[in-house]
Amino acid sequence: MASGRNWKKEYADRATYLKAYRKRHKKEDAARHRARRSMKNIPAGHEVDHKDGNPNNNSRENLKIISRLKNRQKGARKTNRMR
Repeated sequence: MASGRNWKKEYADRATYLKAYRKRHKKEDAARHRARRSMKNIPAGHEVDHKDGNPNNNSRENLKIISRLKNRQKGARKTNRMR
């Protein structure tokens, strides 16, 4: 039997990392979920977008619902400008 990757150990390490990550980012996740819930009915294929581009500004006035495609295009434009 050839020695290969230890999948069980990798899986356990990944699970430990994700648990720690979630614990560190609990406040941001809660704010994001509250903002999303405040938008009520988001149609399928749509996402919540931040008008000012600041993902930490989750005030109701800063959020809008746009199609997933438009949101991805907006992110791609932002990424390409940085290069």
